[in-house]
Amino acid sequence: MPINVTRSSMPSMEEYMEEIRPIFESRFLTNMGPVYKKFQHQLIDYLGTQYISLFVNGHMALEMAIQALGLQVPGGEVITTPFTFVSTTHAITRNGLTPVFCDIKPDDYTMDPEKIEALITDRTVAIIPVHVYGNICDVEAIDAIAKKHGLKVIYDAAHAFGETYKGVGIGNFGDASMFSFHATKVFHSIEGGAIAFNDAQYRVRLHELKNFGIHGKEDVLAVGANAKLDEFRAAMGICNLRHIDEYIQSREEVVTHYRERLGGVKGIRLCQPQEDVKSNYAYFPVYFAEKEFGKSRDLVYEDLQKQEIFARKYFYPAVNEMTCYKGLYPQNTPVAHDVSTHILTLPLYEGLSREDVDRICDVILYA
Repeated sequence: MPINVTRSSMPSMEEYMEEIRPIFESRFLTNMGPVYKKFQHQLIDYLGTQYISLFVNGHMALEMAIQALGLQVPGGEVITTPFTFVSTTHAITRNGLTPVFCDIKPDDYTMDPEKIEALITDRTVAIIPVHVYGNICDVEAIDAIAKKHGLKVIYDAAHAFGETYKGVGIGNFGDASMFSFHATKVFHSIEGGAIAFNDAQYRVRLHELKNFGIHGKEDVLAVGANAKLDEFRAAMGICNLRHIDEYIQSREEVVTHYRERLGGVKGIRLCQPQEDVKSNYAYFPVYFAEKEFGKSRDLVYEDLQKQEIFARKYFYPAVNEMTCYKGLYPQNTPVAHDVSTHILTLPLYEGLSREDVDRICDVILYA
């Protein structure tokens, strides 16, 4: 049987039908109704943040966060990472801002704090780091730099749902954090996203921006968008939130077996568990050093495909090497380039069997 890189976790059909029954009865389908509000408050409790604003997807959430924090300054620059899904950079450029790419650390693939300050200019308005594969950025170092230079920080936490650092929910760091609830994520609401924040001043602003900029019943204060999460997706989120700890435990078991099979193999580099971080086991990235391992990342990828095992070159290419950005923002990011050309994320999802993990590892090691 084919093994895909991911598979969406799902509640039973009966559980979901029970959750959406009140929606059919009320015919209140959208516009931040009772199911939306129920989901919102459950997320606040689970993530341990003061406020959550829900969106139709993570990308729109990030775009709206940039606007809510007042970062749309003409000529403004945002320091970010090239080692991310392209959505992060699109959110910056679609807001009329210039991305400035900071290189990454070679061990956990997050933004390298030691390289941030050299990129700060009088045009810098914010830093948007990314928690990668569930690996958490050096939030303390980034916070110190941001405070020193008076900059806002928005974390792209699409890969970090439910994680904690030193017992604190990851959505509490920076000025805001964006979570993605896309169907491929550890936690999902089919499509969806959220901004977590602790400053009440952003609450009304985010609420209005995702609803066309409408203020009250009769006035429009800003140029907003239609980025609201509907009731049916909120219901799926409620169902999956009931089971999220089970999903994460299952993923941990898969990761543990991968580590047993691939740990210590010459030419294979695995991310090490981070100190003080409660992981969600979002992804299992493997760095293949061709000279030591004997096969390139691309050859391993092809070997797996031949056996109907679909891993992913994630992220490849680095964002600043993609056609739409190449040459426009020429920052030097050699580590990101190296990692993007050597990394492969292996299949990982709740319910992936030990037998399938063995099948995957056997192809990698012996094909």
